[in-house]
Formats: sequence, structure tokens, C-alpha cells
Amino acid sequence: MTLNLCVLTPNRIVWDSEVQEIILATNSGQIGVLPNHAPIATAVDIGILRIRRKDQWLTMALMGGFARIGNNEITVLVNDAERGNTIDPQEAQQTLEIAEANFRKAEGKRQIIEANLALRRARTRVEAVNVF
Repeated sequence: MTLNLCVLTPNRIVWDSEVQEIILATNSGQIGVLPNHAPIATAVDIGILRIRRKDQWLTMALMGGFARIGNNEITVLVNDAERGNTIDPQEAQQTLEIAEANFRKAEGKRQIIEANLALRRARTRVEAVNVF
């Protein structure tokens, strides 16, 4: 038995295929989803989506949004998403280093919040490349 996973951003369909299992980063922690999972709607955090197809695990960096699970269908609507295998590791590492530097020198509430979000996004992209 499989699940149909659809990952959407405002601009494109990132994934639309059958999978055996996913692990999704939500605002209240990670959840694993197998076939016949109970229906749920949840907020998606900035984090990694792990996808199992047959015996292979794939990763995707998600940049926050919402997910709906029910009837063996998972719809994930996020601000942005990148497959781990399409992320350039050197570019992701450079972006992380810049985000860390910007966070250290951020002043004021707004700058700190924006720098923290950029840092979380950068860490997620690096993790999507290095996770398995």
C-alpha cells in the first residue's frame, strides 16, 4: 500500500508521486506518515521532509506552510521547497556562513527575527544535502 504525496509551492509542483512513507517537520515536532494514517491538518515548519520510495530515502528542504493528510493522500503546500539532490552543497554552505554572520550582527527586533529565519532556512538546505 502506498501514499500519494503532492508538494506544492505558489509557483510549481515540486513532487507528485506515490511513496511508502514520509517524515514531516511540523511546528509541534516531526511526524511519520504511513498508509492509512489518521486524517490531520498541520502547520509545516522550516525543516526536512524525508520521503521513502521503495527502499530509498530522499530529502526535501521545506520552507514552512501547511499539510493535509487523509485517505492515503498527503498534500503539502509550502512557501518554497527544494529536493536535497538538487541543492549545490558549496553554495548552501556559503549561504549558511553568510546567514550566521548576519545573525551575529543583527540589531533590533525586526533584524534579529529576519536574520533568524534566514539562518533556519540556510541550515535546512545544508541538512537536506547532508542528511543521509
